[in-house]
Amino acid sequence: MGRWRPPQAASTAIITAEGLGRLKDELEELWQRQRPEVVRALSAAAAEGDRSENAEYIYRKKQLGEIDRRVRYLSQRLEALRIAGQRPSDPLAIYFGAWFQLESGDGRRHHHRIVGPDEIDPSRGWISVDSPLARALIKRRVDDEFEVELPAGRTGFIVLAVSYDGPIAE
Repeated sequence: MGRWRPPQAASTAIITAEGLGRLKDELEELWQRQRPEVVRALSAAAAEGDRSENAEYIYRKKQLGEIDRRVRYLSQRLEALRIAGQRPSDPLAIYFGAWFQLESGDGRRHHHRIVGPDEIDPSRGWISVDSPLARALIKRRVDDEFEVELPAGRTGFIVLAVSYDGPIAE
């Protein structure tokens, strides 16, 4: 069995201004605080002698590699990202950055926001613009009914509310 994996589909290079700020803060945190601490700990562990059996050295080496990998990714990604501009010309329709409320066919209500792939947060209901649900929602308006193929199967929804000012209250 080989290690070959098919390439992942390219993600959309769009982000909200808040999301860009969070990624920049993460990069700064990694580069300014975490990496120097790990380098110091790695140097101390290396000074202890035999590196082949030094668990602290092996752990810190791996940790440094993970930090460097994330720093490289963030540096390249930040250059490629485009901040989503102002509100859309039709604030009653769902586009990138919208908060919205849906009702599924079984009567349950769902609160989501469409964000860039670097910002997804399922606990907050933030879904990627590349997700099947988000793609089905683009240009939908309040009271629009639609069906979408999700991993759990085909599901019907109705749009209950759309906002660009912040999350929709229950």
